[in-house]
Amino acid sequence: MSNTPYDDVFRTLLNDCSSLALPLLNEVFKEGYTGKEQIEFFPNEHFLNQQDGEEDKRITDTCFVVKDKKMKRYHWECQSTEDKKILIRIFEYDAQIALDYGKVKEEVLEVIFPHSAVLSLRGGRSAPDQMKIRIITPEETAEYRVPVMKMCSYTLEEIFSKELFFLLPFYIFTHEGQFEEYEKNAEKLEKLKEEYTYLTAGLETLVKEGRLGEYEKCTIIDMCKRVLEKIASKYKRIQRGVREVMGGQILEYEAKTILNQGKKEGMEEGIEKGIDSYAALTSKLLQANRLEDLKRASEDIEYRKQLYRELDIKISK
Repeated sequence: MSNTPYDDVFRTLLNDCSSLALPLLNEVFKEGYTGKEQIEFFPNEHFLNQQDGEEDKRITDTCFVVKDKKMKRYHWECQSTEDKKILIRIFEYDAQIALDYGKVKEEVLEVIFPHSAVLSLRGGRSAPDQMKIRIITPEETAEYRVPVMKMCSYTLEEIFSKELFFLLPFYIFTHEGQFEEYEKNAEKLEKLKEEYTYLTAGLETLVKEGRLGEYEKCTIIDMCKRVLEKIASKYKRIQRGVREVMGGQILEYEAKTILNQGKKEGMEEGIEKGIDSYAALTSKLLQANRLEDLKRASEDIEYRKQLYRELDIKISK
């Protein structure tokens, strides 16, 4: 099954803002993660052996491990359209993931299936909250549930109160059925804009309170715009209205945050003149729209030095 732009947004959020996934696990699996746990991602490409001996490459939306007192493996799928084969695909992925990390102990093959769940972007309230996979072996039967997290079940207030910020880019799906009205009726469009004003202001407040990083905020806003551009591609007034209230200064905020971090590191290292070098690096990367390199440079000193050499930036001494 081909990827959608929503799958790409889903993966971007997980990889760039992985800590946002922990509240999702708390919500769906009733975990007690604090937000400080380490997340380790695994390849999302798996090769399934077919009956004819050929290998079929499948791509999961995500597979990762949360490292706490115990290591737990999770598998999540993002579903934007009805898919009657979703359970079959989930079982294929789960079985292959389990086999990839299985171990043979004293003539016993031990495989541990991941905790799997689905984020349903368009599923209605009447859709099931969970699915089940039942495995019947020659000796006994085992089954496990696959929870379904439905976007339609969450208001903006609930998303913020439960810290489910990961869901914010997909919140527009809850309004999809009213797009025609919003496009034709300025008053109704204004109500939609008010919700996104609330969303943007909420993110700003979280940053000021230190509960969310500037980078995470910028990424969430960027992903909101990407989803909006795709889902409302035929509705120019909706796109323009929502973009207006969300602002367009992501790069400016990004630059300020990373530059400030560079200043702090430069002072701690006793290299105050290095701030100018860091500012030059930030400027060049922003002009080239190399945000991934910018983020990595803010965290990895050796990589930053590599970029200095690559972009011919002199390091002040």
